[in-house]
Amino acid sequence: MSWIYWKCCLERRPVMQGLLNNTKRYLSNYQVAANAFEMAAKHGELRVFIVAGEVSGDTIGSRLMSSLRTLSPVPVHFSGIGGPMMSKQGLESLFPMEDIAVMGIWELFPHLRRIREKLKRTVEAAIVFQPHVVVTVDSKGFSFRLLKQIRARYRCRKLDGPLHFHYVAPSFWAWKGGEERLKGLVEFVDHILCILPNEEEVCKSNGLAATFVGHPILEDTLELNVGKDASSIELKIQGSCKDFLIKNDISDDATTISLLPGSRLQEVSRMIPIYTSTLELLKESFPELITIIHVAPNQHVQDYISGVLHNWPVPAILVAGGSPRAKYDAFSASKVALCTSGTVVTELQLARLPCVVAYRAHFLTEWFIRRKANVSYISLPNILLNSPVIPEALFQECTPARLHSMLKELILNDDLRNKQVIAAKEVLKLLSPSKENMKILAQEGLKCTSSICIPSMIAASAILFYKRTQEVGWNQPVFQQ
Repeated sequence: MSWIYWKCCLERRPVMQGLLNNTKRYLSNYQVAANAFEMAAKHGELRVFIVAGEVSGDTIGSRLMSSLRTLSPVPVHFSGIGGPMMSKQGLESLFPMEDIAVMGIWELFPHLRRIREKLKRTVEAAIVFQPHVVVTVDSKGFSFRLLKQIRARYRCRKLDGPLHFHYVAPSFWAWKGGEERLKGLVEFVDHILCILPNEEEVCKSNGLAATFVGHPILEDTLELNVGKDASSIELKIQGSCKDFLIKNDISDDATTISLLPGSRLQEVSRMIPIYTSTLELLKESFPELITIIHVAPNQHVQDYISGVLHNWPVPAILVAGGSPRAKYDAFSASKVALCTSGTVVTELQLARLPCVVAYRAHFLTEWFIRRKANVSYISLPNILLNSPVIPEALFQECTPARLHSMLKELILNDDLRNKQVIAAKEVLKLLSPSKENMKILAQEGLKCTSSICIPSMIAASAILFYKRTQEVGWNQPVFQQ
């Protein structure tokens, strides 16, 4: 009798286990996840795993961390990867942010092994931290692999896992077929925090939840106008030209150029030789030429620039990154700027400093861009206005002779400089948060003052109050590591 009973139990066990698993899957697919605000209130803390892989992302991440602390009803604890700005907000980075700061396609290959090791370490750290929320900032190559693997690990354990947010939408609009690839992000990204107009609408049309929060660089205006009436602050930063000239003993007759070679070592080492040769040509036209070199807060970049200064063709003043006030004072003292394409172009718009944009990459990367690019320009102001307001020297055209010609014309032609200054106002207006998305704050009972209606606050609000409507079910495909 006993033997027959146990035999029946053993035969029923797989059936009952299968029924239990199916029930779990059904419930998982239809439950509505609590938002981060509710999870924080329930657990008495909010755990956020945040990752930034470059200098601009470090600034964005630090401001988001501050805003999350401001809005969260309970203490916020952070873990992840970041730079000096995020460190000031209390983040102990797993390793130096520069270890994953690689840009390009073919430029990536020599660093693949190191980046794979860092990725594995980051995934393990995220799992151990047990976050309520994972936020990745830009650096889509590393970020998307990270989010994909974290979600895969939770699925393997048959757990729902944290909410996934990506801050700074991938530039799908810049590539042929880019919009189509957005659909694949739905599997491992819950919400995109967009910094450009029209990105939110396109993301949503492809099934991806998104919020246009405004461009993070706009927050520089508030940081550098502390104490002023917020309602009177315009999207413009006027540094102290006089203080900078006196401090650095620069003559009023000097022609001063701001030089911004980039934030990653690979791009700086590629662009600096071109800029050096350009200045050799330019000093013949402007004998009292002085360069202000803006150095990114990246130790590898700092060491490289220090090493090339002994052969620099004209007097140079170094401005260390990480100090917005010093940066904008230097901008105000400059006639024009020469910069490598990137976030800095938008900063120059705030400063109303006319510029020339330059860009070179590995020849295979350049070939790929020419073949796949869906836009005619590389700098954001030109893309938004669909007009070559800012002169660009790209790829094979990025030569010392070409840059010399562009800079000389810009220095001598008042009309060209004024054209950029006038266009800057329209560009910054387009990058401002939309009134519709400011309503997110009002809906959650937050009074929309000027200090609240800034990109990082809108992003923090979206993170805290977003609720995933369809849970990531166990019966969906699992990504492989």
